[in-house]
Amino acid sequence: MSKEKFFLGRQPILNRNQHIIGFELLFRSADIHYADISNYMQASASVIINALSDFGIQQVMGRHKGFFNVTAEMLMSDALELLPKEQVVIELLEMIEMDNAIVKRCRDLRALGFTLALDDCVYTPACEPLYELVDIVKLDILQIPGPTLPETIKRFSAWPLTLLAEKVETAEQYDFCCKQGFELFQGYYFARPVVLKQKRVDVAKVTLTRLLEQVLEDAEIREIEETFKENPNLTYNLLRLVNSVGMGLKEKIKSLRHALTVLGLKQLKRWILLALFAHSDSRGVQSPLLETAALRGRLMEQLVQRHPALEGDRDYSDRAFMTGVLSFIDVLFEVTMVEIVDQLNLSDDIRQALLARDGVLGTILLLTEKLEQTDFNAVERLLSQSQLSQDHLLAAQLEAINWVSRMGDSL
Repeated sequence: MSKEKFFLGRQPILNRNQHIIGFELLFRSADIHYADISNYMQASASVIINALSDFGIQQVMGRHKGFFNVTAEMLMSDALELLPKEQVVIELLEMIEMDNAIVKRCRDLRALGFTLALDDCVYTPACEPLYELVDIVKLDILQIPGPTLPETIKRFSAWPLTLLAEKVETAEQYDFCCKQGFELFQGYYFARPVVLKQKRVDVAKVTLTRLLEQVLEDAEIREIEETFKENPNLTYNLLRLVNSVGMGLKEKIKSLRHALTVLGLKQLKRWILLALFAHSDSRGVQSPLLETAALRGRLMEQLVQRHPALEGDRDYSDRAFMTGVLSFIDVLFEVTMVEIVDQLNLSDDIRQALLARDGVLGTILLLTEKLEQTDFNAVERLLSQSQLSQDHLLAAQLEAINWVSRMGDSL
């Protein structure tokens, strides 16, 4: 019997320290085209359970927890208990009608050690028995008017609940939610460019820009070493990355020149690019961009390697990796993409991909972005344009998640 095909979407969930602590998993059957928008993200219980058992939660989630939605039918299914309770958060969808059977099932799951969450929660007295059993309450900040949010939060303070803000898409929304007392945040707010109107000289970023230019222009290793010396923290980040399990090296790399000898300049380039995103801010908080940029770069590389017309073209897959990572460079440097691209010596196909989503690389970049947004209809269309299949995408995605997870375990 053939396995049911599905699309897999992942939405990051971060804590107040900007660490990614989990992903909401969104599944959609690839064989069904939903007309009803309310069912758009929903796959059958069999798809979710089969996906997690066929591939293993570790493959789908990496080292993070998986939050996933359940309907009333799924909640009552014995199959739910097959999932590893330490690695999943069971999210009760808002359309579940609360009754004694639902409350009893939640009490039983909690007794088994499962973590429970309420999705798109709106306070109602009838749901108070559930508030005593769940661990996390998710509030859609776009659906709750700003002035009424403090009152909503106050109502939930009667229970020891962790509040999660959903649909946080800008830095301003994140700051607002922090002030309101939210502990967890879902959305790609950290990956949105914030262009500063007030230009300030950031010495670290000046060094990063120069290093980026040198790497892209194939500068001598001696020049690159000199630039690294200006930022010891960057050298530390680079060596951590290169020595991560993701590389699978037999010997520990101790210097930039040693890394060059073992890896070669082409491979070293990608690690220098990732090291740019591994910096900490003034409070010592590491940017979640590293994991996101690494995943996008690796996914693009893997898709190019599976492309029927590009299979085996190592140079092209290297450029795909670079395109994915560089697509966040405007976020890192807090300037427009045009401004930063104009400073860099990029090949035309990378340039067009970054600025206009044009060409093969541009289409694959757009595909990865739509996947992050869980716009599965667009993903399907772009796969067809790219001569790629859903099987290509899932295999590439699982490999990329696994690679980033191995890298992250060592950081």
